[in-house]
Amino acid sequence: MLAIIYEHPEWFKLLFAELDRRGIEYRRIDAARLMFGPEDRCLPAVAVNRMSPSAWKRGHGNGIFTVKDYLTHLEINGVPVINGSRAYEVEISKSRQLDLFRREKVAYPRARVINHASRAVEAAEGLAFPVVVKPNIGGSGAGITRYDSPAELAAAAIDLGIDGTGLVQEFLPARGGSIVRVEILDGEFLYAIRIFPDLSGFNLCPADICRVEDAAPGDGPNGSSHEDFGICPAESPAKKQLRIERADPPREAIDGALRLAQAASLDVGGIEYLINDRTGEICYYDVNALSNFVTDAVNVVGFDPTARFVDYLERRLRVALKG
Repeated sequence: MLAIIYEHPEWFKLLFAELDRRGIEYRRIDAARLMFGPEDRCLPAVAVNRMSPSAWKRGHGNGIFTVKDYLTHLEINGVPVINGSRAYEVEISKSRQLDLFRREKVAYPRARVINHASRAVEAAEGLAFPVVVKPNIGGSGAGITRYDSPAELAAAAIDLGIDGTGLVQEFLPARGGSIVRVEILDGEFLYAIRIFPDLSGFNLCPADICRVEDAAPGDGPNGSSHEDFGICPAESPAKKQLRIERADPPREAIDGALRLAQAASLDVGGIEYLINDRTGEICYYDVNALSNFVTDAVNVVGFDPTARFVDYLERRLRVALKG
């Protein structure tokens, strides 16, 4: 059996629907309500990790670290995990992503890691303003704040997020006011999209365009509103806040993204970059192990990436069952 470890119910409707359509037997594992132990006997043939690091913004931060242990538990017991513990460690640590960029010799915005807000100004010394402060564990732009001067940074009440760690990072001017997200599946280029931010925030997720952070508490899971979990722009086109179009990156940009994905042990995911308008360099700045694919993908990129992802899952499942 296939197991899907997930946290956000709305994001995976298309995946669940495609699995149902093909008659593939699978089990849904709610990352916010995990239970497992060393004597477990009912283990899946293949597990798929679709946990979101932004779960802490929806009252599900309890799942972030437990999922890491659960993935290791599965791997120790011989279960193949798509986007397993190594990929997940990169996903939930922007600090590790910095080391990944440096190791793979790609350009990236200069940054320093801090674990106390009092060191933010010191960390910004030598960096070009504006800077942003990012929680180490983010997702969907969660908690990212821009500061245009050292004085503004010094006066700020900084929240470093769920693990008390964050980045002080240069905010680079993006050429053309856009960034590019390269989607990768099984070590190959899948597609790329160009995203034009609205500049009022940092949520650039193409499947999460509405502002989760601004939703009011309500009667949804754990006190969240149902709107928190109903943010698919395909269902609410009027709420779209980003312009998205298909992109055709240069081979250099694709190759860099593929190297990063391989080094991060990423089976499926998105690598984001921009063209630094000061230098013309391709600068990578984010690794997304959780890839939900772009909304209205057939019209945007010309095919259904969810179907291709399920093709891949079927192949992995066949191999596992034969072994």
